[in-house]
Amino acid sequence: MSAASTAVTASPSLGRSSLTMAIGTFVSRITGMGRAILLVAALGRGIHADIFTIANTIPNALFTLLAGGVFTAVLVPQMVRALGQGEQEGQAYINRILTLGLLFLAAVTVILVFLAPVIISLVIDSKYQTPQMQPQRESMVALARYCLPQVFFYGMFVLVSQVQNARGVFGPTMWAPIVNNVIAMSILGGYIALYGTQHHQPAYTTQQELLLGVGSTLGIVAQALLLLPYLRGLGLRFRPRFDFLHTGLGHTAKLSAWTLLSVVGLQLAFFAVTKLASAGTSGGDASGTGNTVYASAYTLILLPHGVATVSLATAILPRLSAFAHHGDMQQFRDSLASTLRLCLLVIVPFVALTPLIAYQTCSLIYGWGATNGSVGPFAQTFVLFAPGLAFFTAHFMLLRGFYALEMNRQACVSQFVAAGGNIALAWVLTRSISPAQTAPRLALAYTVAYLIAAVWTFLWLRAHTGGLQTRQLVAFGIRLVLCCVVAVAAALAAGWAVDAWLGTPGWLPPYTDSDAFTSRALLARLAVPILSLSAICLAFLGTFLASARLIGLHEIDPLLRLLRLRRGAAVAG
Repeated sequence: MSAASTAVTASPSLGRSSLTMAIGTFVSRITGMGRAILLVAALGRGIHADIFTIANTIPNALFTLLAGGVFTAVLVPQMVRALGQGEQEGQAYINRILTLGLLFLAAVTVILVFLAPVIISLVIDSKYQTPQMQPQRESMVALARYCLPQVFFYGMFVLVSQVQNARGVFGPTMWAPIVNNVIAMSILGGYIALYGTQHHQPAYTTQQELLLGVGSTLGIVAQALLLLPYLRGLGLRFRPRFDFLHTGLGHTAKLSAWTLLSVVGLQLAFFAVTKLASAGTSGGDASGTGNTVYASAYTLILLPHGVATVSLATAILPRLSAFAHHGDMQQFRDSLASTLRLCLLVIVPFVALTPLIAYQTCSLIYGWGATNGSVGPFAQTFVLFAPGLAFFTAHFMLLRGFYALEMNRQACVSQFVAAGGNIALAWVLTRSISPAQTAPRLALAYTVAYLIAAVWTFLWLRAHTGGLQTRQLVAFGIRLVLCCVVAVAAALAAGWAVDAWLGTPGWLPPYTDSDAFTSRALLARLAVPILSLSAICLAFLGTFLASARLIGLHEIDPLLRLLRLRRGAAVAG
C-alpha cells in the first residue's frame, strides 16, 4: 500500500469526520432557517425585502468571485502537499498564504466599499434607475456600504478554515456560522420589536439601514474571529511572511487562475439571475416574486446539501488529493464513486419528498408576519429547485475529483457549462411573463442547467480517470428511484389519513392580527401541520429504509452502521 493510502487509512474514518461536520452543519442550517423566518416575517417578499436581500448577498458573491473559489478548492490540496514535505516547510507555506490572502482581502474590501453605487447599478433592474425609485436605490447603496466589509471577514473565515481542513480538523468551521446566525436573528428580532413588520414601506430610514447593515456585518466578524483560537490548537502560530518569490506559490497561482476563471463564470450567473429577479418586484406588483423568494427557497432546498454533501466533500478532498498525489488511482476512483453514491442516497429521497411537504413546510417557515397568507410562490419555487439539488450535488462532488487531480482547467470548463446554461435559460424563461412567475422560472432554469452540467462533468471525469463505477452507479440509481416511488406512495397515504382524521386540509389558512398569538391560532398554525408533516416524513423514511433493505440497496448499510455506532456512543456517555 502507498504512503498516501496508509496515511489516509490511519486517519479518522470519512464517515466519522462527515457525521461530526454534518451535526454542526445541521445546527447551523437550522439557525439559518430561523434567520430566514425572521427576515421574511419582518420585511415580506416584495421590493422592501429585496432591497436588503440584494445588498446583503452581494458581499458573499463578490468574495466568491474574487477569491472564494481559489481559497476553497485550490489551497487544501496545496497545503496537504506542503505539509507532506515537512512540518517546517508546511507552516512556512501556510503563513505565506495567510499573509498574501489577508493583504489582498483588505485592499479589495476598501475598493468595493468605495464602488458600492457602481456595483448596485450593475446588479439591479433598470427600473431602479428611474427618479421614482431613487429612495429604494439609495437605501440599497447605503446598506451595501455597511455590508461590503463582510468581504474581508468572509475571506478570513475561509482562509483559517482551509488551514484546519488541511490538518484534518473540520468541526469548528461547521459550528462557527451558528454564532453569525444567532446574531442575525437577534438583529432581525430587534428590528421587528422596533419597527414591526413593514413589507409595504418603499425604503429604509437611516436608523433601519444602520441596524440591518451593521448588524449583519457584525455576525460575519464574529464568525471569523471565533476560528482564530483554534490555530494554536493545531500547533500553528501565524507570523506574517512576505517572501513570496520562489516558494511554491507560483504553482498555486497557476492553479488558482483556472479556479478563479471558473468562479467568475458562476458569479456572472449569480449577478445575471439577481438582475433578472429584481425585475420581478421593481414594478411594484404585489404578486411579484424576486430575489427574496428565490433566495429563501434556495436556502431551504440547500439544507440537505449543506448537511450531507458539503460535509462529505470537505472530508474527502484531502484524501482524494493524497491518493492523486501518490498515483493511487484505484483508491481515488473507488473513494470518489462511493462518496458520490452516498451523497445521492441522502439527496434523492429528499427530492422525491419535496412536492409532498412543500406548501406546509413553507407555511410553517415563511407564513408569518409580512408574508402571512402569501407563501404559494415560496412553495412553487421550492418544488422547482428540488430536482436541481440532485444534479447540483452530483456536479459539486465530481468537481472535487477534478480539484484533487489538479485538473483545474477541466473544472473551469465544467463550471462554465453550468453558469452559461443558467444564464441562457434564465433569460429565455423570464421573457414576457407575469412578475409572480419570476422566481419559479429562475428555479427551473437552475435545475435544467445543472442537469446538463452534471452529465457533462461525469462523462469527462470518467474518461480521464479510467472509470467511475458507472454500472454500479446506474444499478444504484434504479434501486434508489424504486425505493423512493414506494416511499412516496406510503407518504401520500399517511398524509391523506392524517388529514381525514383531523378534518383539516393540507393547506394552512392565514391568521388574522386579532388571533395571531392566541392558543387556538398557534394550534392551527403549528400543531396540525407539524403532525401532518411528521406522519408524511416518518411514513416516507420507514418505507424507504424497508424497501432499501428488501431490494438490496447496500449503500445504505454503512450509514446505518454509523448511526447505530453514534447512538451507542451517546447512550454509553
